[in-house]
Amino acid sequence: MQETYDVVPDIISSKDLDYLSDMFNWTYGAYKCTYNAKGSVKDETLKKVLEKATNIFEGNMNKILNILCNGGSNE
Repeated sequence: MQETYDVVPDIISSKDLDYLSDMFNWTYGAYKCTYNAKGSVKDETLKKVLEKATNIFEGNMNKILNILCNGGSNE
C-alpha cells in the first residue's frame, strides 16, 4: 500500500541530493566560463551578455544552495 501525504515532508532524498549536486556543478561550470570570458572580451555588447549570463548562473547557484541549506524546505 502506498502512503500519501497531505503535506510534503521537508526532506531531501539521496537521489534529490545527487540531482542538486549535478545541477550545481553544471551551473558552476557555466558560471566560471562566463565569468572568465568577460575579462578577455573587448566587444561591449558581448560583455553585457556575458555579465547577464554570469548573474543568472550565480542566482541559480544561490537558489540551489538555499534548497540545500534549508534541508528541503518547501518555502
